[in-house]
Amino acid sequence: MSDVALVEKLVDKHGDLKREIAKVIVGQEEVVNQILLSIFSGGHSLLIGVPGLAKTLMVNTIAQALGLNFKRIQFTPDLMPSDILGSEILDENRKFKFIKGPVFTNILLADEINRTPPKTQAALLEAMQERAVTVAGHHYKLDLPYFVLATQNPIEQEGTYPLPEAQLDRFMFAIKLDYPSFEEEVDVVKTTTADEFQVVNPLFTAREISDIQHVIRRIPVPDNVVEYAVRLVGKTRPLNGAPDLIKNYVDWGAGPRASQNLIMAAKTHAAVNGKFSPDIEDVQAVAYGILRHRIIKNYKAEAEGITEEEIIQKLF
Repeated sequence: MSDVALVEKLVDKHGDLKREIAKVIVGQEEVVNQILLSIFSGGHSLLIGVPGLAKTLMVNTIAQALGLNFKRIQFTPDLMPSDILGSEILDENRKFKFIKGPVFTNILLADEINRTPPKTQAALLEAMQERAVTVAGHHYKLDLPYFVLATQNPIEQEGTYPLPEAQLDRFMFAIKLDYPSFEEEVDVVKTTTADEFQVVNPLFTAREISDIQHVIRRIPVPDNVVEYAVRLVGKTRPLNGAPDLIKNYVDWGAGPRASQNLIMAAKTHAAVNGKFSPDIEDVQAVAYGILRHRIIKNYKAEAEGITEEEIIQKLF
């Protein structure tokens, strides 16, 4: 199938995909859009929201609609790296046998990732970056496509281990979930308290998603769009020539991975909207989710209540 035909197929099935997800997930359209952009771009996402906003249900539903394997890990303070990656045991023939951990799947939900110590958090780094893990000196490739969707509770900070900036940078998107509107919450209550269960039909295969990812990488990007993305990321760094807003409120800005992610996500945003090349509006459409967790505010910004979204808005 040609690249043009694959993009057209993606546009056709993208609407069907969102309708399948909407059978179970009420509202949260922008959140679903960003997760799908992340997946089709080949990136990982961090979902930030208070308990009860259906983060786990959302990820499970998306995995079903995409026809991908799904596993969930509940991160706790006593979780060990071997609980994620797997471990070697002696079998009945007294030979070492590797038992795969839950990391061996297509979509891994890392629930409350900030509740586990850094040693265990770091066990995911190789899997996220290399799509492979190393256990007892042996290298194991993960099934493709592979995505980590992690959740983080922003209000219960007692007993948590904040993610280091290096690990935060591995997530393509940081997606904030808000409370539903009154009408949406009424729909949620009606559907979840009835004795009916919606069946989510798989619309893709793992191979089709991998093909779409390769096509998106082949989408051409005009030089002015690449330069705009790089300039936008450069403005977040409090160096000589940075805007006064950044110098006053930001300790550290986004690195080169943010520029790469902006272009990849802009390509995907263009593709799902039927365009064969991204423009500056596509970059702006994905900028909040990609830059939000890469801008490290200083104490002055915290004291004055300046949000990352306000800083990004001023940079446009």
